Amino acid sequence: MAWIILVIAGLTEIGWAIGLKYTDGFTRLWPSILTGLSMVVSIVLLGIALKTLPLGTAYAIWTGIGTVGTAILGIYLFGESATVLRLVCIGLIVAGIVGLKVVTPV
Repeated sequence: MAWIILVIAGLTEIGWAIGLKYTDGFTRLWPSILTGLSMVVSIVLLGIALKTLPLGTAYAIWTGIGTVGTAILGIYLFGESATVLRLVCIGLIVAGIVGLKVVTPV
């Protein structure tokens, strides 16, 4: 169950990272509220997952999910570059996330 909670925490991290773009420097009310809510949910869920999972593994996977998701959505939503090298680097982050999951005994 902790792994599922951690994945949801990572997905909500993507939500607040992308949400930051839409807040326009926290000058737009609803995007700012939703972004703040996403931040709180993400941290709370990470904390719950940490009851069971090792800190280093959970934190690395949480940030990795956020990084990969934000990078992919940056390409899709904001037209950021999608060069082969950039995609390979994103793939390496995914490989690290999967590797950490595989070698963590919990």
